[in-house]
Formats: sequence, C-alpha cells, structure tokens
Amino acid sequence: MSSYYPRTKDLTRTRKSLTDSPPSSPSATDKNYRHERLSRYDSSGESATDKPLGRTSSYTRRETRLAALTRQEQDSTAKDYKKMYAEALHENERLKSRLQDSKQELAKIRSQLEKITQRHDRISERSSILESEKREKQALEKRVSDMEEEVKILTELKSDNQRLKDENGALIRVISKLSK
Repeated sequence: MSSYYPRTKDLTRTRKSLTDSPPSSPSATDKNYRHERLSRYDSSGESATDKPLGRTSSYTRRETRLAALTRQEQDSTAKDYKKMYAEALHENERLKSRLQDSKQELAKIRSQLEKITQRHDRISERSSILESEKREKQALEKRVSDMEEEVKILTELKSDNQRLKDENGALIRVISKLSK
C-alpha cells in the first residue's frame, strides 16, 4: 500500500496544479485531464491503481503523457503558424496595396514631370526662336541701314552724274561755238 500512496498523492498534486494554474486554452486543459483519467484505466476498464505498478505500465503512461503534450504543443504551434501565416498574408496584401498606390503616384508624378519638361522645352524653343528672330531682325535692320546708305550714295552719284552730264553738255556747246 505504501507504494500506491505516493502515486495517488502525485496524481492529486498534478490535478491541483492543473486546476490552480490558469490554462493557456480551455481545450488543452480538458485534453490533459481527460488524458490523465484515461491513462489511469487500461483497456479492460480497471483502474491502474487497482493493479500492481510495473515499470512497463508507468513507462507507457509517461510516454503517452509526453505524446499528448507534444500533440498539444504541435496543435498550438500549428495554430500559431496559421495565425502568423494569416497575419503575413494580411501584411502582404496591405503592402501590395501600398505598392500599387505608390506606383500610381509615381506614374502621376512622371506625367506631370513630362508635361513640365515639354513646357520648358517649348519655352526654351520659343526663347531660342525669339533670340534667332532678334538676330534676324538685327541683321535685317543692319542690311536696311546699309541699303539706305547705298541708296543715299546712289542718289548722290546720280546727282553728280546729272551735274557732269549738264557740264559735259555745256562744254560741248562751248566747244561747238568755238569751233564755228
């Protein structure tokens, strides 16, 4: 009987620790409690405390308990992975949305930049056209002033030519009078 007493005390301590400690999730505590209750009974329905304890049965119970704990950890880990995966998908979608918005904004800014560049080009073309027109105008004004000078010189030459013709005619008359 003395060998059974510590085990019963141990089970009571285990039950107390399970009920006293706050469970991480209600389903995990229920599974532990059910697992411990089932591990105390063998397949025939007899209580394990009714039979003499052997190394094999305690080893099996221990392995069963460890397997149950491992399953619980795997379940919680799987849930954590699912949660993390869902969060990662949500974050991915949010980032994709932000990327799409950024791409649209970039396209908008590029089009604005292109328009401004075209305006600047037109303005620079206009200014270059204006400069070339100014140069042409200056060249034409210079040419006009040169032509005016030439016209002035030509009129002077014409007047000189006319004067010389008149003098020549007068001289011819004088010579013709003298020769008579």
